[in-house]
Amino acid sequence: MSTTSLENKSRWPVWLCWLAMVLDGFDLVVLGTVIPTLIKTHDLGFDAVGATFAATISLVGVGLGALFIAPLSDRFGRRNLLVACVTWFSIFTIAVVFAPNVAVFSIFRLLAGLGLGACLPAALAYMNDYAPAGSAGKSTTRTMTGYHAGAVATAFLALMVIPDWRIMFVVGGVAGFALVPFLWFKLPETLPAVISLPAPGKAAPTETVPAVEERASFKDLGRKPYPLVAAGVAVASFMGLLLVYGLNTWLPQLMSSAGYTLSAGLSLLLVLNVGAVAGLVVAGVLADKHGTKKIVLLWFALSAIFLAALSVKIQNELLLNAAVFVTGVFVFSSQVLVYAWVSQLFPARLRGTALGFAAGVGRLGAILGPAVTGTLVAAGIAYPWGFYVFAAAAVLAVAALVLVPQAVTAAAGKRTAVGPS
Repeated sequence: MSTTSLENKSRWPVWLCWLAMVLDGFDLVVLGTVIPTLIKTHDLGFDAVGATFAATISLVGVGLGALFIAPLSDRFGRRNLLVACVTWFSIFTIAVVFAPNVAVFSIFRLLAGLGLGACLPAALAYMNDYAPAGSAGKSTTRTMTGYHAGAVATAFLALMVIPDWRIMFVVGGVAGFALVPFLWFKLPETLPAVISLPAPGKAAPTETVPAVEERASFKDLGRKPYPLVAAGVAVASFMGLLLVYGLNTWLPQLMSSAGYTLSAGLSLLLVLNVGAVAGLVVAGVLADKHGTKKIVLLWFALSAIFLAALSVKIQNELLLNAAVFVTGVFVFSSQVLVYAWVSQLFPARLRGTALGFAAGVGRLGAILGPAVTGTLVAAGIAYPWGFYVFAAAAVLAVAALVLVPQAVTAAAGKRTAVGPS
């Protein structure tokens, strides 16, 4: 096969994994765009309590998918899992349109989340299997720009179609179905189907055994040298997604509590996410050049500083936008750098399991972040304490990651497959 042919073929996995992340970005903000309409119209019987339940159960579904379905990519292949999960997500996203009440709406969102929750770890594991050596940081962060691109596109779609909230879920489901055939036909598998072993008394590998011998599970994360690594990245992922979801949910309200106008708060949310995209590109390049551990520690530390700085009211509008932009640069890419580092610390056979674990535990932070900030809002102390809480979360992430080693030696974590005796 010619070099040109290889280069053309190589674009498919990059774009397809990026588009899978666009679906994740859609799911991040779609409920936020339709809930105000559902509460206002009381469609399906929605009220504030029902909306809170639907939002929470959606995140629970995504977390469970990351924890218990994503690891299957280490057993059955990244491609097969991505195809199955995108199909599953699309079915139940469209099913939301036909929900007769809040309970069924929430169940469909839970089921859709199970499929979607596995997509992020599987896609990132795929990109790190596929990427050239030494480019894990850049591959991970660039793939994750799709997450924020999907969030921005969904917000713009909502401006065009709301109050007809059902169109939002139709578009999301159809987009997923449109992606499935491309995943099936254009995405090569990255994991080997068999492992070659030398026959007794021979040097050349002439015997093959199924890769089932190398199947991974969460038990592997509890074996040396992985427990400390798994604990550190789990805490960091928890804190990182607490920041991502807490800020995306409550930044406009926090800025309103500080005395800024509501329109300014909404604009700052957009600025924050634009900063996130810029931060992802820069962070990946620096991580590959200087080492992921150094950059992720620096990024979380700078996140803490800038989040704390936002507790000081800034009168100049240009300076305020610049401060929020820079905060977005560091906060959101900090979490993605955790995923990049996980991809480097764990061997390929454990990569999907480890990423699923990090993402699944992180989703607990995604649930807690909006809840904690909402409690501060209800108590009337969201400003400035909301920013202090976010800054403290970033500091805790730094403390957890300091304990994680720079790298895990292959010999320490290696398990050798053996054939039948």
